[in-house]
Amino acid sequence: MGSVLVHDATVLTVDSDGTVFADGWVAFADGRITGAGPRATTPDKTGFDEAHSLPGHLVMPGLVNAHTHSAMILFRGCSEGQSLLTMEGWYNAIREPEQSLDASDIGPAVALSCAEMVLSGTTTFCDQYFFADEIADAAAASGMRAVIAYGIVQLGDSARGLEELDKAAAFIERQRSGGGRIVPWFGPHAPYVDNSEDLLRAEAALAVKYGCGMHLHMAAGPEDNAETMAHYGLTATEALARDGFFAGRVHAAHCLDLSEADIAIFAAAPAASVAHCASAGLRSGREGICPVVDLRRAGVTVALGTDNVAANNSYDMVSEMRVAGLVASHREGRAQPISSRELIRMATIEGARALGLENEIGSIEPGKAADIIAIDISGPGYSETPDVETLLVYSGSGRDVRHVWVSGEALARDGKLTRTDHSAIRNNYSKTYQNFWARVAARRKAA
Repeated sequence: MGSVLVHDATVLTVDSDGTVFADGWVAFADGRITGAGPRATTPDKTGFDEAHSLPGHLVMPGLVNAHTHSAMILFRGCSEGQSLLTMEGWYNAIREPEQSLDASDIGPAVALSCAEMVLSGTTTFCDQYFFADEIADAAAASGMRAVIAYGIVQLGDSARGLEELDKAAAFIERQRSGGGRIVPWFGPHAPYVDNSEDLLRAEAALAVKYGCGMHLHMAAGPEDNAETMAHYGLTATEALARDGFFAGRVHAAHCLDLSEADIAIFAAAPAASVAHCASAGLRSGREGICPVVDLRRAGVTVALGTDNVAANNSYDMVSEMRVAGLVASHREGRAQPISSRELIRMATIEGARALGLENEIGSIEPGKAADIIAIDISGPGYSETPDVETLLVYSGSGRDVRHVWVSGEALARDGKLTRTDHSAIRNNYSKTYQNFWARVAARRKAA
């Protein structure tokens, strides 16, 4: 991939000391970061294959979207008035039209999602859905890094559950043999709501066998705890702990309704994390708000995610940082209980840690993969500040991202994709969208 020097920029390293170089540089070669520092230590530009002078830019680690469903861009704008964090809302707005999905729909949908993520600064995402192979193929084609969890929905059909479990295991084995930037996981959709107790135990056992993570929705809607309290006198978190879910890596999305005992379970687990999807939670109308401050105080890794763009309508992780900060202030009843620096860490290194990738990505440090973005902070809405983190979180936008590298490969230059033209991706998606919703309409008419 050659060697690259980025210089004359503000460099936000997100290392353990929170080092910021107000006028600094980053160098990488063959996909790995080789160094970073202040202007006085800038290497000789002639020693690099490429040198980019980026005054007025913030250079930082690529953002990690810790929870989404990329194929569900097909449902953008189709859930108005429905709470997707309830069984009724999800089933009516999403599950019914999902019956018309075809494998051929997935690639174009995920391609557009990946394009939107890259162009707004996300370099890694964690996905959970059906058609996992098609999602993995499209993510790989985009050049992004992705953790793809094979989504398992049982809905009372035990035979379907076992069949899906076998397919999920085959997916893990296939993707592991392929290498590259895709990491395969298991994805039980919503424990106890649409997965039986027996299936959940089988999923946990297989995850331990393969040594892979499980990505699921937990304590997202009222049904989760109501179901387990009615049957076992336990919260959903307590029931999952009893079933062995917390023995390995578990990454739980939403977690709006966690008790103190639930938080203690997360804190005691060897590799448990939470994906906080603040915008999706607010749009759902749920009263509960993820107890991020309490989770972090207990030592639990909390990352940020957008959820699907039917629930959120945007992949902008800069906006997600801002909303997460605002909703934390509202929940705790005090100003900025989570600092801007902490919010940025949640969108970078903490997201990497949640996915087991903290030694590979999430900060600008020598030896790590060169997953790096450059954001233009010279335009309207930005101004001089002693605190560049707060400037980004509360004044910034993912639409100001100009350059994106993953493993040293430029996926975006000057706000344009390098692998495939965005208009071509958009046109292909538009045809897929029209065909999909035509099938939904025909199915409804036939019913």
